[in-house]
Parts: sequence; C-alpha cells; structure tokens
Amino acid sequence: MILLMTTAPPSNAPWFHGKRLPPLGLMYVAASLEQAGHEVQMLDNYLLQYDVTIVQELVLKLQPVIVGITCGSATYKKCIETAKAVKQVASNCKVVVGGWHASYMPESLLETPEIDYAIIGEGEQAITELANFIERGDYFGASSVAGVVCRGSSGFIRNEPKFMDMDELPFPARHLLPLTQYDRNIEFLKAKPADIMSISRGCTFSCGFCETTKLWGNINRQFSPQRVMAEVNDLVSKYGTKGIYFINDNFTMRKSQTVEFCDLLIKSNLDLEWVCDTRVDLVNLDLLNKMASAGCKTIWFGVESGSQRVLDHVNRCMSLEQIEGAFKLCRKAGIDVACSFMLGMPGETLDDLMASYRFADKLDADWCQFNVFIAYPDSPLWREMLETGKFTQLDDFLYSYKTDEFDYNELMRIQKQFFKNYHRTPKRVLKRIRREGVLNFAKRQLRLTSNDNAGVA
Repeated sequence: MILLMTTAPPSNAPWFHGKRLPPLGLMYVAASLEQAGHEVQMLDNYLLQYDVTIVQELVLKLQPVIVGITCGSATYKKCIETAKAVKQVASNCKVVVGGWHASYMPESLLETPEIDYAIIGEGEQAITELANFIERGDYFGASSVAGVVCRGSSGFIRNEPKFMDMDELPFPARHLLPLTQYDRNIEFLKAKPADIMSISRGCTFSCGFCETTKLWGNINRQFSPQRVMAEVNDLVSKYGTKGIYFINDNFTMRKSQTVEFCDLLIKSNLDLEWVCDTRVDLVNLDLLNKMASAGCKTIWFGVESGSQRVLDHVNRCMSLEQIEGAFKLCRKAGIDVACSFMLGMPGETLDDLMASYRFADKLDADWCQFNVFIAYPDSPLWREMLETGKFTQLDDFLYSYKTDEFDYNELMRIQKQFFKNYHRTPKRVLKRIRREGVLNFAKRQLRLTSNDNAGVA
C-alpha cells in the first residue's frame, strides 16, 4: 500500500487563494504506480486540511509501506510536520517527498531524518522504480534510482533525473480523489463542469523568475494530439466535462501539433469550451482563428511588466509591441484575453510599477491580475536578491524584493490598489456584468472583497 498526499496549506499565508483544484501532478504519480501494480490511496490535505492527528489515524488504518508527500516551498514547514507525524505512528514506513521544492532543494528536506528519499524532476518513473525496490527490501537498489536523492554513508547521494516520453504516461488517477469537492468551474469559461488538463512539460525559455527546468527539463515535451484527445474523451465520458483549462505555460509552443489537436477537437463534435496559457510570441492570426473554431474562449498571457527595461532584465525575451500585437490578434479572432503582472521584481522601481499599471490599463484585458513577486528558490532572480541583500524574508525559502521605495507590505498595498483601480472602472464593470450576469458578478465581487485579493507569484 502506498499513500500519496498533499499537506495542509500554511496558516494565513497570502499566497493561499482558496481555489480548490485537484493536484494534477500527484494524480499522474498515482496513476503510474497503479499501472505498475501497486495499491494506491490519495489524500489531498491541501483541500481537506486535516489536523496531523487525523493523518496519523489514516496511516495507522492503511499501514502503508510508503507515504509520498508533495512539497512546495510555501508548504515546506507543513511537509516536515507531516513527515514527523507519519514516522511517530509508523516508524518502518518510508517517507518520500517530491514536488517543486524537492526539485529545487532536496537536501533541505533530507536534513529532516524522518524523510527517507527526495525525488527531483519528474516523479512518475522515479517513484515507481523506488517503490519496487522498497517493497522488496532492496534499499541499496533504491539508492541508485534515477531522480532519487537520499542519505549515504558519506553524505547525500544524488541521482540525476531521466525524462520520459509523454505518451507513456497513463491518464491522471482522478478516480482516487473526491472530484465533487473541487471547484469544477473556470472563471474564463461559461461551461460547467470544467476541469484542468496538462499537455506538455519542459520549457526552452530562461526567464529569470522561473526554475521550471529543474522539474521538467529545458526541452519542451508534449503529449501527441491523439493522446490529448483521448484524455479529453475520457473526461467527457467519465466526468461529464464541458470545459477544460489547459494549464501549461506554452500551449502553442508547437504550432503544427496545436493545429492537429484543434482539427481533432472540431471533428469530435464535443462542443467543448477551453482556455490555455501561452506566450505572446507563440501566436499568429491563422493559429488563433483555428483555436477559436475549436472552442478556445480565452488565452492567458504572462505580461509580467509594462517596463521594457524590466522585461529585458528578467530575460523575458519579448517586447511591449509584441504584447500589444498579440492582444489585438486575439480580439480579431474572437478570443478573450487574460493576463498577469508581477509587482516587485528585482531591479524594479516605483516608476516601473506605475508603468505596469498604465500598460495594463492600455491593454484592457478581459481579466487582469496583479501579483506581488515571490521568487522561486534558486532561480536567477532569487539568487540576485540574496547577492544584493535587497529582500524581505517571508518564510524559510520565500523572499520578496525590497528597495528604499517599497518593501513587501507596501507592494501588497500597491497590488490591492491596482486591482481595485483596474476592475472597478464603469466600463469594465459593465463588461463583466454582460459577460457573467448580475448575480454571478455580485457573488464574485463579494468573494474578491472578502479575500482582499491578496496575490503573489
């Protein structure tokens, strides 16, 4: 028996928005373990937020050989707390930690003796091979698995990860989670229920705020259009899905495959609505027209800054003119536009922040989000902050940029003010009422007001 779980979110953290989405990455891991013949149970404690005593009761009931925990840098403390709680009631159980933080800083996890293994990079193949060795009691073999980091006789043993053919992955194990308890709606889509899907891994770009290559690699790998279509059909037939959010950063990275998938979707007559994320330099009018005809309703772009100097500093490799051009093309194709900005990236000034707001106002996106920048551990901008000493430490591994003009608290104030100024203009209020209806608009405004729209990235 293998128990896979997330941890409860950190208490009162501004980066916890309360949006209830299933842990897609962990579902892929669960499906791979099941495919290899292992019995698997899942606990999404980020959703359920059980006290550790309830987690211990579940461990005592299931008696798992392995407990796998996914860990982000924001949930590091909760991960450590959970690992210790598991070992208190099941000392022989092996605790394996994967996820973003494990790929960034595995040694920081293994400093806790209750954690036996960390997995870097893709988790599916690594944990499946690791589980095979552990269940046979072959711990020497377990220490040699690609993508596994563990303690050795003279320090840490680190085995570099391998990346697999995407089409070898089974569909995520959605059947192991209570899907009815999640928010099966996407704010960019009218269709309900709506679910999330992944179609690719890895990124060929090198933006200074991102370290996704440590998890997925620096080569973009995608499911074949046929494999994506097969999972779409599975969602529709088993779960009644009517809308999909493809959550990967660069949906249109491979234009020919995007066109092929759109053609398959059109031929299917499923009448799905969908939304995706991509870069402004990865779209053209022909492609957008094809996507619109296949049901694409909204595209999310990471604009990040309205200052060209800042975009260049963070190695975004795009221009303000390209951004404006992509927005115009989407509107010409009849596709709504959503976008996000980061506030407080290293090197930014107060003038740069105001330039971002003015640019956002000029772009006039259908949805616009302003996030206070929090650097991924070991990313170029994270290292820059440590080298310059211009930061406020928010948690064990989370830092916010600090200058003579602003600190974290001031950035949070600016973020909230930008959000209010942007979304409460009469023109945008009327646009949202027409799009959402009076009742849905009122509900959303009430929720945003209660959450105070605290956002970070």
